[in-house]
Amino acid sequence: MVRYIVDGYNVVHVSDRYRSLADSDLDAARARLVEDVASFCPGEGRCVIVFDGAGNPSSDGTPHHVAGVTVIFSAAGESADTVIEALAARGRDRGEQVIVVTSDAATQWTVMRAGVARMSAREFSERLAEHGGEWREHAPTGSLRGHLEERIDADVRRRLARWARGDLPD
Repeated sequence: MVRYIVDGYNVVHVSDRYRSLADSDLDAARARLVEDVASFCPGEGRCVIVFDGAGNPSSDGTPHHVAGVTVIFSAAGESADTVIEALAARGRDRGEQVIVVTSDAATQWTVMRAGVARMSAREFSERLAEHGGEWREHAPTGSLRGHLEERIDADVRRRLARWARGDLPD
């Protein structure tokens, strides 16, 4: 099984689908990316999305699990790139097939030198778009329809937004 480690803000800023939304509502852009990746992962592997929380003094780097996707905001003072590189190395050491999704040249070179595959953020966002029609309607139970963000409880959406801002969870 493949483990995708996604540089969240790289994908948000390279894709019109997320960037246009992020201009007015960054929380909504992150939620849409999580929705799309969650829909992609059941057929493609395990996915982790890492967002940079380095400048947020309240961010502690705790992983959160949303719809089968692990979402991490890097801890205060720690870049998303550092977290991505560490996750890639751990996956490689466990013998997993790891693909790091980033357009950051330094991170790409670091993971490729360590024997980990990389995919550009643009390439990944195109892959999400190509398969969007097929899996945007997917539900783990097979009985639900609609977008994942419509199926996530409103309280969970509010908690995700607070975590993104670095507010401590209840």
